[in-house]
Amino acid sequence: MTAPAAPDIAELEEQERRLTFPRFTHDDAWALGTLLVGLARERGAPVAVDVRRGAQQVFHAALPGSTPDNDAWIDRKRRVVEHYGCSSLLVGSRFRAKGTTFEDSSRLDPGTHAAHGGAFPITVRDAGVIGTVVVSGLPQVEDHLLVVEALERFLAV
Repeated sequence: MTAPAAPDIAELEEQERRLTFPRFTHDDAWALGTLLVGLARERGAPVAVDVRRGAQQVFHAALPGSTPDNDAWIDRKRRVVEHYGCSSLLVGSRFRAKGTTFEDSSRLDPGTHAAHGGAFPITVRDAGVIGTVVVSGLPQVEDHLLVVEALERFLAV
């Protein structure tokens, strides 16, 4: 089985425009995290899942096969979303489209920031980015696609 192709920049930007919330509560964070865990369990995916509202971690789960490294990746990818206000895969893709890399050109410490797929902004209409949802444990495009699938199902888009 071949790995899925990475969405292009236009598709990544369209996902972010489309996948917005009318509101996002602690209960919504729990429901989204639970949905992600369910999808990951169905696939036997060894991932960790993190959902935050602002600086508060509202949901976290580590499935069998995940490791403490996944938690470190979650933190690094989440910081990229918090810094740029868009998905970690989109940030990395934009740097690559300019013929460089995030690590070489962002001026951010790659020890604390990673522009690898799997972190997505929680955007509330008329409020902007108010949180993050992150998956770590699969190849970066698969992490991203799992988050997008869960957001699509949650929002019934």
